[in-house]
Amino acid sequence: MAGSSIGTIFKLSTFGESHGPAIGGIIEGVPANVLLNVDEVQYELDRRKPGQSAIVTQRKESDSIQLLSGVFEGKTTGAPIGFVIKNEDQKSKDYNHIKNSYRPSHADFTYDKKYGNRDYRGGGRSSARETASWVVAGAIAKQVLNNLGIDIVAYVDQVGGVKLIGEIDYNEIDNNPVRCPNVAVAREMETLIKEIKKSGDTVGGSVKCEINHLPPGLGEPVFNKLHAELGRAMLSINAVKGFEYGSGFDAIEMRGSEHNDIFNPDGSTQTNHSGGIQGGISNGMPVTMRIAFKPVATILKEQDSINDKGDLIKLAGKGRHDPCVVPRAVPVVEAMAAITVLDFYLRNKSTQL
Repeated sequence: MAGSSIGTIFKLSTFGESHGPAIGGIIEGVPANVLLNVDEVQYELDRRKPGQSAIVTQRKESDSIQLLSGVFEGKTTGAPIGFVIKNEDQKSKDYNHIKNSYRPSHADFTYDKKYGNRDYRGGGRSSARETASWVVAGAIAKQVLNNLGIDIVAYVDQVGGVKLIGEIDYNEIDNNPVRCPNVAVAREMETLIKEIKKSGDTVGGSVKCEINHLPPGLGEPVFNKLHAELGRAMLSINAVKGFEYGSGFDAIEMRGSEHNDIFNPDGSTQTNHSGGIQGGISNGMPVTMRIAFKPVATILKEQDSINDKGDLIKLAGKGRHDPCVVPRAVPVVEAMAAITVLDFYLRNKSTQL
C-alpha cells in the first residue's frame, strides 16, 4: 500500500489497523543526542486517546507507547525510532453487520473498489485510530522544535453553530473536555455535543492552530510551499473537509489595500493576513491555520445504504463512536504541524552554505 509515509528528511511511516493487534511506526531523520522525554510523548497520546471524557468514544485504550529502537539512555541515537502501540479494547463484533455493507460517507465503498477487499472492523487501515502513530511522531518533533524555540498550540474554536467569541486563555485548553480556550464557550460546546450524542447524531467543528517563533525562510517558492505542505498534512487527517491559513476565505471580501501586510523596520509586519507565509516561505510572523472537520459519519440513526451486491438496505451504526471529533483532533493537528515544520527546518539546513 502506497501512501503510508509523510516527510522527506523527518519521515514517519506507519502500519497497523484499528482492530489488529497493534499499530505503530518508524520515524527517520531524528537528529542524534536529543534528550527525549517519553513521558511527554505519552502525555500527547493521552490527550488523543479514546475514553477520556463523556463526550468522546468510550473505547478504552491505554495507548501506551513501546519504543523499540533509536533511543539509548534517554537520548536519540540518530537511528530510526521504531515504536508500537497495542490495541487493547477492540469489539469487532460491533461491525459484523457491515461486513457486506457500505456505510454512507465512509471509506468502505472506495476502499473495496480500490483493493478488492477491506477490513470492515472499525474501518481497518482507514480508521482514525491510525492518528495515534502520528501523535507519537509529532510529540517527538515538538520536543526538537521546543529546543529551537518554536512552539505550536491548537484549540477548538467552533462546534456546530457555537463559535469562539471573547477572550482566549491558552491555559484553559486542557482544562475542559472540548479543548476550547474560553470557559463559557467551552460549556456551550459541551452542552451541544451531549445533546447531539443523546439524539444518536454527530456534529462537526473546527480547530485553530498557531505556530510561533518560526524563523523566516522555511518552505519552497514553487511546489513545496510551506502552506501547501501544511494543507496536505491537515487534509490527511480523518474527517477534515477544509483548510485555510492567514486570512483564508475572509480575503475574498477584502481589498488589496486592506489585505497587504505592511512591514515594520525589523521585517515584522503590522498585520498578519499572510498567516506567516509569503510566496510559500515563512516570513517570521506566527503561522496561523484553521481546519474544518465534518460531522462523524457513523451515526446511530437508521439510514438508506447499499450492500456489496448493490441492493438497497437500511443501516444504523453500532458500538462506540465520537459524537464530535474536534476535541480529540487538537493533538493530532499539533502533531501534523510539528512533523511538517521540523521536516522543513531540516530541509532548509541544506539550502545555504
